[in-house]
Amino acid sequence: MTTDSDSVTGLFENHRPMLTGVAYRMLGRVADAEDVVQEAWLRWAAADHAEVREPRAYLVRITTRLAIDRLRQAQSRRESYVGPWLPEPIVTDFGPAAPDTAERAMLADSVSLAVLVVLESLSPLERAVFVLREAFGFPFGEIATALDRSEAAVRQLAARARRHVEEGKPRYDVDPAERRDVTERFLAAATGGDIGALMKLLAPDVRLVGDSGGKAKAPLRVIESVDKVGRFLHAVAQDAVGQFEMRIDEVNGLPALVVLKDGAPDCVVQLEVRDGRVQTVNLIRNPDKLHGMAAA
Repeated sequence: MTTDSDSVTGLFENHRPMLTGVAYRMLGRVADAEDVVQEAWLRWAAADHAEVREPRAYLVRITTRLAIDRLRQAQSRRESYVGPWLPEPIVTDFGPAAPDTAERAMLADSVSLAVLVVLESLSPLERAVFVLREAFGFPFGEIATALDRSEAAVRQLAARARRHVEEGKPRYDVDPAERRDVTERFLAAATGGDIGALMKLLAPDVRLVGDSGGKAKAPLRVIESVDKVGRFLHAVAQDAVGQFEMRIDEVNGLPALVVLKDGAPDCVVQLEVRDGRVQTVNLIRNPDKLHGMAAA
């Protein structure tokens, strides 16, 4: 390839969205993903480009290995995390990048909070293989080169990771329109003070998972049962009415309630839905995880 500086920069920028997507799915945090991509840029800028035959494969290899290293460091930090941990929410708009409905659904699933939570239980190598194969469709041979493993070993990692994800993620698929409808009714019931309507939207075994990292007011343990979750949400919503702005955005590929204070995100609430009822309420309030939402 050429070594013209504009060409070198242009090639990297063309691949930046994909590299950021790989790193985010690997790490679950926007800031960590951006740090990894920036480090990949520094290594790319310093490389002998005359020796690089396939820039995309080269950049994916660098980014993946950097993400694996950072993931290993992050896993040790999360052992001391205060309260439940959820991935950092991101505003998603696949737009013309994924015009096909099936492709859009695949992208949305790979970045959903439910799948990212399950990915946390994989080994760094399994997570890398799953992300590269399932989210981006890389050939096994290319993944093997990126990870410096045999293709047979990568196929085994992929099968193990896929099985684990299928076992761990919610066993139900919900049409985005239905999920948005439930989210809108959830918002209306909560802000309208109608605790009866709110309770009817919640499944009997509903769970509320709050992620504050100990840096904002939120439950430090998972709340379970329709009565406890419903009363908690009702109380919180009544305190918020008149003080916060609320809207529904597409977050991690699915509708979510975004709560804003003075124009800045204060909380993100996303619902997992089955048979028209809420199974899980994911509530993210750690201010460190809302910077990306503010920028978006």
